[in-house]
Amino acid sequence: MQTQVVQAKPSTNAFSDFIQFWQDIRAIAGPYWYPTKPGQRAFSDVIRAWGMLILLILLIFALVAATTYNSFIHRYLIDVIIQEKDYSKFTYTISFYAVGLVLITLLVGFTKFIRKQISLDWYQWLDNHILNKYLNNRAYYKINFKADIDNPDQRLSQEIEPITSSALSFSATLLEKALEMVTFLIVVWSISQQIAVALLIYTIIGNFIAVYLNRELIKINQAELESKADYSYCLTHVRNHAESIAFFQGEKQELNIIQRRFSILIKNIKEKINWERNQAIFNRGYRGTIEFLTLLVLAPLFIRDEIDFGQIGQATTACYFFAGALEELIAEFGVSGRFSSYVQRLSDFSDALEAVAKQPENVGTIKTIEENYFAFENVTLQTPNYEQVIVENLSLAVQPGEGLLIVGPSGRGKSSMLRAIAGLWNAGTGRLVRPPLKEVLFLPQRPYIILGTLREQLLYPKTNRQLTDAELKEVLQQVNLQNLLSRVESFDTEVPWENILSLGEQQRLAFARLLVTNPRFSILDEATSALDLKNEGNLYQQLQETKTTFISVGHRESLFNYHQWVLELSQDSSWQLMTVQDYRNQKTINIQSTPNNELKSQSQILTERITSEGLSHKVISKLTNYSISTIRSKASKGDSITTRDGLTYRYDKNPSVLKWLRV
Repeated sequence: MQTQVVQAKPSTNAFSDFIQFWQDIRAIAGPYWYPTKPGQRAFSDVIRAWGMLILLILLIFALVAATTYNSFIHRYLIDVIIQEKDYSKFTYTISFYAVGLVLITLLVGFTKFIRKQISLDWYQWLDNHILNKYLNNRAYYKINFKADIDNPDQRLSQEIEPITSSALSFSATLLEKALEMVTFLIVVWSISQQIAVALLIYTIIGNFIAVYLNRELIKINQAELESKADYSYCLTHVRNHAESIAFFQGEKQELNIIQRRFSILIKNIKEKINWERNQAIFNRGYRGTIEFLTLLVLAPLFIRDEIDFGQIGQATTACYFFAGALEELIAEFGVSGRFSSYVQRLSDFSDALEAVAKQPENVGTIKTIEENYFAFENVTLQTPNYEQVIVENLSLAVQPGEGLLIVGPSGRGKSSMLRAIAGLWNAGTGRLVRPPLKEVLFLPQRPYIILGTLREQLLYPKTNRQLTDAELKEVLQQVNLQNLLSRVESFDTEVPWENILSLGEQQRLAFARLLVTNPRFSILDEATSALDLKNEGNLYQQLQETKTTFISVGHRESLFNYHQWVLELSQDSSWQLMTVQDYRNQKTINIQSTPNNELKSQSQILTERITSEGLSHKVISKLTNYSISTIRSKASKGDSITTRDGLTYRYDKNPSVLKWLRV
């Protein structure tokens, strides 16, 4: 889809932003941690997730406790070294200190491991949860009509994992550093109440400043995410349309587009670099001030012998850890800016998927009935936005084994009729009777080529079917693709098929799927437009032999040979249904009944050319499979004849002509 630059939602105030942020968090995290709907998650999975979360919390408490314990051991160790100078006490004490260091090291490792494991499990579930929404009720198709949702592929592939990892990282860091700050604040209080009070006030002020800075970062991160998505999309667009760009020699224009989007990305990155510079200055200055004030207060107390050197060491260490914890908290608040951007985009995306998957209320929709045939009963089809009527009050039925050809001017809704049959478009009124979709195979003009092996290409969409290589080779022979195997090693070879197969080969491959699947009903949207008439005739003849019921969209006259009925759509949303023969006769009558002056003004040259190219019975016999006697009989009856090259001729009995003229 065409990507769009979406501006960040206007911010009203910090409180409303915070409320909205937590509502988005609840919408994303709720189904995983607090499933309320039946079937959302297995009870055992929920218990496992909570068990790992509780284990993580216990490990964090143990880590803070071990760190605090080691601060006291360190204080005692300093006193032993400087004041008591007792070597036996030193070796005894340092052994405890070493055990504490080992314990802290193990706790840090296991805490990080459990946190990442919880994050991975949550990411795996959340990705499947959003993917199910994306593929449910064709939301992946309908979301393309919502202009406010850009780059759904990037939101799925790159913006889900950071949510779970950032959420666990922020929560674990917040708990750990908050515990450290409280613990070491108590330690400092026991040594100097003045420093403890100063730290508390300083922390409150610093957090207010951090929150203010963080609000600006959220906007910067939002813009950066969108610009990265736009830049990535335009590169993908070039890859997907490489041949068209090469034909047009549009490299310079494409480069301009890419550079324009890249410059927007660079601008956003520069804004973030400037912000991070200011944040780094603030963080380092904030921490340095705490260490400076600690020494400024404690040094005079030690000089006056009011505290010992171990207490200075412990207080300094406590303040150091306190400042470090505060710095990490502020840094996490900065990271949470990107996290909140991801949360907002995923929440908007999830809400949009749910919205497009729901049936619209208080609007007309075409009712679908599943039966063993195709029929339109007083169907008025509109575009999904209800702004344009495609066809009005259409009523027809296609009996099993018959073929219907839909014709009409370009842009008048021929393909839209097929979308209605597939259930992609249902805006309008009336009833659509069709078989279950699992019994219908759709062949679009540009076939869908999957990422997989040749075997999977042929079996798609039912890739679990079992066919031998010999059976698949026979199918390739039927669609004139027998040389395809010589270009790959085997049916299980995976190559970029969309790049190595021409459009005509891709259309024949799609017909091969039809022969493999052998559906009861087929829908073909100009499925042979890239084929020559010989290949087209071969494929349609095999299609008729399968006794399938099919509906085709096309412009070629040659297609009339393989269908019994023609549905013509007009510019004014009207329509007419007739047999192929009646449709041909009507077109001939229309040409013959055109006033002479209008005929001359519109197609005088064409008329003269057709007359001069009149063909004899003998020539017509060579161009068809009919004998001379059959051709004479058709000439006397006024029947038309279609040659092997797909052209239709009618015999002109005018004594001055007596030739087969092209219709």
